[in-house]
Amino acid sequence: MDSAHPTMATKVVCGWIRKGKDKPLVKTGAKTRVNVMGAIELSTMKVVSARPEQVNSETTVAFFEQLKTAYPYAQKIHIILDNSGYHCSQRVKDAALEKAIVLHYLPPYSPNLNPIERLWKVMNERVRNNRFFSSAKEFRAAIAEFFDSTLAKIAPFLRGRINDNFQTI
Repeated sequence: MDSAHPTMATKVVCGWIRKGKDKPLVKTGAKTRVNVMGAIELSTMKVVSARPEQVNSETTVAFFEQLKTAYPYAQKIHIILDNSGYHCSQRVKDAALEKAIVLHYLPPYSPNLNPIERLWKVMNERVRNNRFFSSAKEFRAAIAEFFDSTLAKIAPFLRGRINDNFQTI
């Protein structure tokens, strides 16, 4: 489980430009952003997501409720998450205990160990990279379409990109 905060600003990553040619880039300095909370089940690639106005202890607890609804027959739900302040709050810990959710905290500064981070990367590749959004409405719609429609279509592709095959060095 994690949250991401993609912004409307053009995310320039790479592109081909012929030698001696200029390639104008349309960019925006808009600071519009969308908050996304998500959790992924690695065995099925099922993603549960929410787009709250802000991300804090309260919205994290609400997301737990959404997870319980998504998995009504689960006796326990195990969640791997980072050590952000709102994830470590007593309110979140109490709610998890009450809802039979077991929290597993990652080591500090280890986002690479959280598989959902790879989903954020795929989201950026599919929605934001090298793309100009002319309005906040268009940007929000693109993010919503990714989670509401595109994600289901690319689930088989995700298996090769999102997994828990880590190597110890």
